[in-house]
Amino acid sequence: MKIVLLHMPWGPIEVPSLALGILKNLADQRGHQVEVRHANLDFVDWIVEQTDFTLTDYQFFAESSYFQGAGDWVFSSALYDVDDERADRFARLLALNGATEEQISMSDLLYRKLPGFISDLADDVVSLEPDLVGFTSTFQQNTASLALARLIKQRRPAALTAFGGANCDGDQGLALHRNFAFMDYLIRGEGEVAFPMLLDALATDPSGRESAEDIGAFAAVPGLCWRLADGRSRSNAMATKPLAPAEIAAPDYGGFFDRYTDSVAGSWAEPRLVVEGARGCWWGEKHHCTFCGLNGSFMQFRSKSPDRFFREIVELAERYQLLDFFVVDNILDMVYLESVMPRLTEAGYDLRLHHEVKSNLRRHQFQRLGEAGAVSLQPGIESLSNHVLHLMDKGVTGCQNVRALRDADSAGVTAVWNYLYGFPGETLADYTSVIDQLPALHHLVPPIGAGRIAIERFSPYFDRPELGFQQLRAAPQYAATYRLPDQELDDLAYIFTSTPQGIDDDQAKLLSVAVQAWQDGYPGSRFAYHDLTDRILLISRRPAHNWGTLELRDDFELAMFRLLDQPRSLPTLVRQTGRSEAEVESMLNSWLLLGIVYTDDGNYLQVATEAHNQALLRVDNRQLPGGPGATVQLAGPEREGPEYVAATG
Repeated sequence: MKIVLLHMPWGPIEVPSLALGILKNLADQRGHQVEVRHANLDFVDWIVEQTDFTLTDYQFFAESSYFQGAGDWVFSSALYDVDDERADRFARLLALNGATEEQISMSDLLYRKLPGFISDLADDVVSLEPDLVGFTSTFQQNTASLALARLIKQRRPAALTAFGGANCDGDQGLALHRNFAFMDYLIRGEGEVAFPMLLDALATDPSGRESAEDIGAFAAVPGLCWRLADGRSRSNAMATKPLAPAEIAAPDYGGFFDRYTDSVAGSWAEPRLVVEGARGCWWGEKHHCTFCGLNGSFMQFRSKSPDRFFREIVELAERYQLLDFFVVDNILDMVYLESVMPRLTEAGYDLRLHHEVKSNLRRHQFQRLGEAGAVSLQPGIESLSNHVLHLMDKGVTGCQNVRALRDADSAGVTAVWNYLYGFPGETLADYTSVIDQLPALHHLVPPIGAGRIAIERFSPYFDRPELGFQQLRAAPQYAATYRLPDQELDDLAYIFTSTPQGIDDDQAKLLSVAVQAWQDGYPGSRFAYHDLTDRILLISRRPAHNWGTLELRDDFELAMFRLLDQPRSLPTLVRQTGRSEAEVESMLNSWLLLGIVYTDDGNYLQVATEAHNQALLRVDNRQLPGGPGATVQLAGPEREGPEYVAATG
């Protein structure tokens, strides 16, 4: 059988498709002729000849506009036709969500041009005379995939079309198959078992359709949506158990990197490999974060053996001669910290890895990841307020999240995160204390932005209205994109809206302004420490904290600073230092004013990163504007012991 697998816009351009790499491997093993078409790269090469389209534009449609649906909407003209009234309506929707005039203009331009791209691509695919055309659809790949499948079916009726991917899970898949008759097959859930079974079924019935009286082969494929001879949609129950780790296939990325090098996209970004160690979420199995719908129908955590995961990374690096990896696991298997990571460090490949981790990792664990090649981590921080994190069921505290930012920085690893708000039960008080303290954190990596949560299918907020969101409806971009009844949109949608909860928009602006100030201040800010055993030297360069260096020499303050390497409460500090509550509280208040500590829900944490530049110990760097021995007067309660020696700046 001749099979063409398509990775449509707006799939990431700098990485191959893991899903199609796996399916290609499985189909190759069965002797089929398989070609993976990187249509997202075809699109880049096509559009740059038509417009002044850039990488920034691609990122807008692929990533930053996801919750507004711009990437799917611009291809709706190719799925249906150009409609000026719908274009005006969507432009207003984008403007309402903060899109710039340039983004709105480019959206309108693409909306009118993309039927031409889909037509050209359909001609190319049809010219290959495929027996089966397969699409993977995740995030904003739905409409482009549907539009192309429709034209392929028109121009080559004998070609069978099949869909899979995250957008096909659960009720979404049923709705897609039910509403788009040109789609022959759709697989809900993991494809490693279902796709080969579908290929075997097609080998026994190349027509691909059976009568109502004879539905044996296709009815046996778990999660398959298929059609009877009269065109009616039929669906099989999804698998009740997730794929075992040993059954998770390795990908074959053959052809991608040559194609990427030949594409205009190859000059936009360096290519990366995609690797998978685990599926599901071990934390979500116990405590499903209330807003998270990422794991779809299968939350159960399973991971490849450490030896297999290590070998896959090394084999991919050697085969494709690349060292940059994106690890797609939704959460790191903690076993890998003591098994895979040391082996990667010893292998000496100088890898550059991106992982998603839980934010309660400790300093030595960040160090181990960094030594193995992790250059960026997504620790799922989302908030610095203990109460809001409790509402999320995140299982971490605000101080632990600040510790994660601090310790990742000390280990030389970049944290990537977003600040979320809009949780039922939160109040302005959950944000005011955090906002007041953010200037002390300007040396740590700021969030990408602050945004109100969306309700995602498969999340507890979607499934359990008693948590605070009721009368859910499909987000407005679905009605703008698909010409379907409301009930069908509700079944097809992944993102939903409801009455906003938590802080209102005016209150949220306070957080957004504070986050913007953090982003602006971060490049020029620094706060680090040298522990020299008999003293600790603090070096600060943060606009809101007007001092340069400070030495801690007294046994009490040295003990306090070292204890605050981890979040501690006032009673704990009193007990462990042996000092009175008044003494401990006085020092904590002084350090809060200096931006040395962060506090949340009764816990305190020192926020200085570990300094590695020994040049900062030079005498001239410790010189005070007022000369040696100059001091800085601390506001707040008086304290006993030596004065702080500090440089004001």
